[in-house]
Amino acid sequence: MDKKIKEQILAIRDTGETNMFDVRKVQEIALREGYDELLVYLSDNIGAYSRFILTGEEK
Repeated sequence: MDKKIKEQILAIRDTGETNMFDVRKVQEIALREGYDELLVYLSDNIGAYSRFILTGEEK
């Protein structure tokens, strides 16, 4: 996970618009906001994304 993806995840979290474990809704918000990097990341890294949400680890 690079810095830009982390920033995009945190930007979505800060809106309070969705539960961050609702990946489909996170993807919808990312699409709306133009967070293309996050959309690509989520397509292949759901496990790493979930781990980041749970623990803050950026593996």
